[in-house]
Amino acid sequence: MQEIDALNDIGVGTEAASDFYIEPQTSLIERPLRTLKHGDIFAVLDSYGDIGVGCDGPEGVFLRDTRYLSGFDLRFEGERPLLLGSVVEDDNASLSANSSNPDIHLGGSLTIPRDIIAIERTKLLFEAGCYERIGFVNYDDKQRAFRVSIRFAADFHDLFEVRGTRRKARGQLSARLLSSKRVEFRYDGLDAIRRYTVMSFDPVPQRLETGLAEFDIVLEPRARCSIFVSAVCGEGQVPEPMHFLAAYRGARRDLAKLTRGIATVESSNVLFNEMACRSTSDIYTLVSQTKSGPYPYAGIPWFSTVFGRDGIITAIMMLWIDPSIAKGVLLYLADTQAKADDPGADAQPGKILHETRNGEMANLKEVPFGHYYGSVDATPLFVMLAGLYFERTGDMDTIRAIWPNIEAALSWCDTSGDPDQDGFVEYFRTTDAGLVNQGWKDSHDSIFHADGSLAEGPIALCEVQGYVYAAKGAAATLAQVLGKTALAETLGKQAAVLRIRFHESFWCEEIGTYALALDGAKQPCRVRSSNAGHALFAGIADPAYAARIADVLTGPEAFSSWGIRTVSQGESRYNPMSYHNGSVWPHDNALIALGFGRYGLKRHAAKVFSGMFDAASYQYLLRLPELFCGFGRRRRCGPIAYPVACAPQAWASAAPFAFLAACIGLSFDHDRNEIRFANPQLPGFLADLTIRGLRLGTTCVDIRLRNDGVDVTVSVLSRDGNASIVQTK
Repeated sequence: MQEIDALNDIGVGTEAASDFYIEPQTSLIERPLRTLKHGDIFAVLDSYGDIGVGCDGPEGVFLRDTRYLSGFDLRFEGERPLLLGSVVEDDNASLSANSSNPDIHLGGSLTIPRDIIAIERTKLLFEAGCYERIGFVNYDDKQRAFRVSIRFAADFHDLFEVRGTRRKARGQLSARLLSSKRVEFRYDGLDAIRRYTVMSFDPVPQRLETGLAEFDIVLEPRARCSIFVSAVCGEGQVPEPMHFLAAYRGARRDLAKLTRGIATVESSNVLFNEMACRSTSDIYTLVSQTKSGPYPYAGIPWFSTVFGRDGIITAIMMLWIDPSIAKGVLLYLADTQAKADDPGADAQPGKILHETRNGEMANLKEVPFGHYYGSVDATPLFVMLAGLYFERTGDMDTIRAIWPNIEAALSWCDTSGDPDQDGFVEYFRTTDAGLVNQGWKDSHDSIFHADGSLAEGPIALCEVQGYVYAAKGAAATLAQVLGKTALAETLGKQAAVLRIRFHESFWCEEIGTYALALDGAKQPCRVRSSNAGHALFAGIADPAYAARIADVLTGPEAFSSWGIRTVSQGESRYNPMSYHNGSVWPHDNALIALGFGRYGLKRHAAKVFSGMFDAASYQYLLRLPELFCGFGRRRRCGPIAYPVACAPQAWASAAPFAFLAACIGLSFDHDRNEIRFANPQLPGFLADLTIRGLRLGTTCVDIRLRNDGVDVTVSVLSRDGNASIVQTK
């Protein structure tokens, strides 16, 4: 899901090896970072809650792909406070940071000894604003007077500039005082959009400039006081800032509303419970309300926007927890489905959106991502999600509403998606500005042959054929329900033929798994990769070969003990530090685990789940990142971080729920009104698991699964409704 470095005309060097390369100086792991998000606004902060102190990096407050606040530096008598600790609260609504004053020397003597003034900061986002309360408490036994200063700045850099892209020209930046407590930054962009950041302070500072606010504070013993700061962002007319408490209540209210009615999990393992809670908080932090409903933005900081593939896969993994996310994704992607050919956007009729951007560079087409369609897999995945959503909910109204979009997507798979009409969906970018590779592994070197040579297009990816197979099967079921019997039969036959042809063309006996891809000459890329696991996930794999594929994927070359590598150790381009050629991605592992579960390979699914749980236990907040390096496990050490991995990342956050569903064999039969558990198994770190608020239709149940050492038993703790709970071997 990376983005473009092929924009040499705006100054990106050819040494950047990957499309959408992120330059190393933007590493996200050099120092602890804290992230917040609400709707379309997000923030990347240091541990203090400050921005841009001491280095150039990804920190800032961002709205619609623009950095509206690029500097925020709090000082106590000109010195940085002593950090005591900081944490993003459990629901991700706010950052709490605690510090104390440093030793202050004036005139050569110590005038304020350290640790007598406590500084308590709470920072949050709401609507289009960043709000902060900075509290001070005097724990000394005498009065203390001190000066607090805040330096601030707004550079209005496009997100792609923050990531390292250099531009030939920018718009006009200005700043002015609006009043004794308010400063306005204004940027008149080259896209003819005027963007504002308005800084407001309460109480009125003793001194206010366009980049500095100073407060002279006098505190009696045990007394306390607060400074309130807001940065309200927007285009055109900027709204009045809210009071901090109103924003605080609004942020928490919105998060509570999003999670109302979802299923929750708890277990015998405290760490897993914290991991599940964090994953839930992260998912709903990333969810933004669109005109079509909730949509999970892909990740912070680089991908806080709509991505088609990411949204679909996140929705699939969250279906059993909350099917409303899938509905929002389906409706949004149906509304933005391509209707015409547009080579610059890699669009053809029926194709599903890859990515949308709203910043100045996208508006000016300096990057092609305003509405970009350069993914080969989002279109069949859209249809696949529609089928899974109906299976989960029985919501025929939504399916009827998007049926024309489903038909258009299927048509794309058979026409523009298969230009040589060989029965396989393939890709080849239509302009040099687009992505070279258009599957989920979209680095320029991620599709290659056994000797390391790069595959030339058009390229038919292994997993994409699986998605098309699943899409046609799902569409056949939906067509049957809609009374389109002839179409259902046609789609069913097409899926059956595709499955046979896929195995004939992709199976590589010498490596014991499916080829990574077929190149433009229809030659298989005989590389052991995680892509083959997606064939299990989609159900296209021949059942007779499923166990062999699973053994390859969980063998020592592919499995790092933390998770399945994208490319197996020993392959020509294997590099555990690469983005796609040897790293470990939680969402990739979760989809593979679902594939293992589909074919009854629960032991393999539990092995991968256990490795990923162990990896999460070493992460900040028990949060699975976008990816980590593929180095093998070492004693008393956690996994090696990838320098520019997003965290939180939607499909990584959703992965634990997919792992659970894979292991316990959870599925739903809406027609029979049954919740099913097929040969449920629990990994070794879970002795029992309780699922509360699991819904099917009008039924809501609480269920407990317990591992008695021989089998896993399923019991109903409570039930409101008449759905049956079925456990099968």
